[in-house]
Amino acid sequence: MKTRSTMIWISLITLALLFSLVYLWYALFPGQIRPEAVRFFGVEQIEQGRDYSRGIRISYILNFIVQTLFLLWILASGRGSRLSRACEQWAQGRKWSGYLAFYLVIWSLLALIRLPFTFFSGFYWQELWGFSTQSFPSWWGDFLKESLLDLVLGGVGVFLLFLAFRNWPRIWWLICGIFFSLWLVIQSLFWPVFVAPLFNHFQPIANPEITSMVNELANKADLAIDEMLVMDASIRTTKANAYFAGVGETKRIVLYDNLLNQYPKEEIKAVIAHEMAHWQKGHIARGLFLGTLGSFLVWGGAYLVLRQEMSRHHVPPLVWAVFLLFVVLVNFVSAPLQNSISRQMEIEADQTAVLLTEDPQAAIQLQMNLALKNRSDLSPPKFIEWFSYTHPSVLTRIEKINEVGVPFPLK
Repeated sequence: MKTRSTMIWISLITLALLFSLVYLWYALFPGQIRPEAVRFFGVEQIEQGRDYSRGIRISYILNFIVQTLFLLWILASGRGSRLSRACEQWAQGRKWSGYLAFYLVIWSLLALIRLPFTFFSGFYWQELWGFSTQSFPSWWGDFLKESLLDLVLGGVGVFLLFLAFRNWPRIWWLICGIFFSLWLVIQSLFWPVFVAPLFNHFQPIANPEITSMVNELANKADLAIDEMLVMDASIRTTKANAYFAGVGETKRIVLYDNLLNQYPKEEIKAVIAHEMAHWQKGHIARGLFLGTLGSFLVWGGAYLVLRQEMSRHHVPPLVWAVFLLFVVLVNFVSAPLQNSISRQMEIEADQTAVLLTEDPQAAIQLQMNLALKNRSDLSPPKFIEWFSYTHPSVLTRIEKINEVGVPFPLK
């Protein structure tokens, strides 16, 4: 079992090192511009997108590398073991207090590590490029709210994890898989209702022209649209976007107010049709199913690597740090698979939306305008697109839309 666990760690660390180094290389040196990009965009526009994306990418990969090195260091140096014993001694037999203390220390240290990267990519870089409409105190308030939410939910997760360790020592991985699957559903159900309103204000779209457009598309798609909301995204950013969220009674399509205020009706219609396509194709349900399936594989792997860290009679707080490192590495090295699934859903939604609107030119013009105004990388390195893109690049989206409609005329 120890040999199997060692092989898992070696594989994860090796892949993470390889991926992170290749990612960092392409973030710094993205290579030549793709010839097809110049057919749709100017060279200056492409260079601006690359410059903006470079800062975000470097911040992202350095954030991952530093956090991972910290966890490796604290475990390999023995400091994690000493901290674990200190928390147990401080708790004086109150095991749950020891677990909580260890969790709080590790969470606080990681939060401090993440802070400069989060500030750089979430505030400084957005301010530098003219996207941010938010003051620093407002950004800091959002950061504190997000951190508090992460702290509380993470604490609940730690409680359930150690509860499973102590009560089901042989099948804890299966119990945790069930807990996590339930959490995925609960999160999808309640996030739009209870969490999203902590950060933004939502209200029904009042524009009768947009409402008529929604009803027309809903009839075509044979959907009953319960809620179509507009979000006050302009209080934080000049960027435009939209999303589909929720399950069951909490399903809703949300449009940024920037989108409604800055884009022509044909492109807004293309956005609405795209989000309806996610609904029609059952992408959230499919994502929940695949997430559940994947989680059981991850929990099974965690069982193999954690067995040597605990006994039937003693589960030290240190197990949390080992588990956290395992999850961080697994999420990173499995990103290409997760993102590939997401990109396929987005392509399916794009193509279904074109069939609904019968207007491929508006769909393509929308993608071009979004990419330009949001400073997207218009010619991303193939590796970075494969590894980290949850949505296809604008060139891929244009290509896939053209497969179901009239090609967009070149410049």
